[in-house]
Amino acid sequence: MLELSDVSVRYGQHRALDHASVRVDKGEIVVILGANGAGKSTLLKAASGICEGIVQGRIQLDGTDLTTLSPNRIVDAGLALVPEGRGVFPDLTVRENLTLGAYSRRARDDEALTLDRVYTLFPKLREREKQTVRTMSGGEQQMVAIGRAMMSNPTILTLDEPSLGLSPLLSKELFQNLAKVRDLGIGVLMVEQNAKQSLAIADRCYLIENASVVHEDTAANMMQDPAVQAAYLGAGSSAPPATQTAPAVLPTPEPASFAIKPRSQQTLSADAVLGRSVADLVSAASQQSIDVTARQRPGAATTARVPTDRLAAVMGEIERAAQAARNRPRMTAPKRGAPGPVADQPTAAAKPPPVIEVYRAPRVEVYRRQPGGSEFERS
Repeated sequence: MLELSDVSVRYGQHRALDHASVRVDKGEIVVILGANGAGKSTLLKAASGICEGIVQGRIQLDGTDLTTLSPNRIVDAGLALVPEGRGVFPDLTVRENLTLGAYSRRARDDEALTLDRVYTLFPKLREREKQTVRTMSGGEQQMVAIGRAMMSNPTILTLDEPSLGLSPLLSKELFQNLAKVRDLGIGVLMVEQNAKQSLAIADRCYLIENASVVHEDTAANMMQDPAVQAAYLGAGSSAPPATQTAPAVLPTPEPASFAIKPRSQQTLSADAVLGRSVADLVSAASQQSIDVTARQRPGAATTARVPTDRLAAVMGEIERAAQAARNRPRMTAPKRGAPGPVADQPTAAAKPPPVIEVYRAPRVEVYRRQPGGSEFERS
């Protein structure tokens, strides 16, 4: 039996665990539920002797005080840990990982028997005992981690988030295998976020909140607890609606009802959408502009049509440019042996060739004085 009594763990000024008491018997599964950072993993590390903080309290396994033992001596005493993240050796084979778990004294004599028991519990490991672990799936690697811990022939097996990162199907298979481990007479202490499946196979459960154990009960009672259902099982409170008083609210006006009509697949014209011709709208806007100008500046009504005439002139210029582009000579593909594209012969007279101006560099004249004279020599 593993028993933790008034265990406290402190990291500097931070208290990660405060007077927690947990008990695990042989042949039973105990689940620890709690929020992230509540102290669940710290409790498992303190029991395994790998906690980096200051541990206070009493931790005993079958009457042996574990607080004064080193981690390897704790494994020899019969406590094995499957850490979060599995912690397997990825470059070794399945058989090599399992063999490394049997280094303790209590496991060496029965290594072959324990290995056969692990293979019976996880048949996939027998099929893939020569496969490199890093090439296996997450669920298979978790089987390797649990099998390696069982190779130490433990009395109590502790697991930290064993279903983390596994699919629902693999998680279901994992919990079924843990139930088989219990049937072998091994006690299981498990920290798990999947409360529904873990409580389905567990015997008892502890709740940890704010570093303290706040509740202990059987797994069946925990599943029926409304608070546990609301916090961990995703169910609402079972209290009748009559006992819940809703806050008073002021009446609000009923919003106007509206219906969302399906979008038509037919494309509507602008005239159909506006209910009026676009040309009529432009004409009405122009006339309104003329009327406003006439009221503001009497006698300017005749000049108000200048923008319209200017628009007509711009449109005429665009039309002439388009006509000129259509009459431009078209380039045709060159004939075989021709140097390049040949333009169609224009109907009108050809334009004169462009004038190319050639600039000559300025001439530099250098004058040198002759030695001993006053004459200059030009070069």
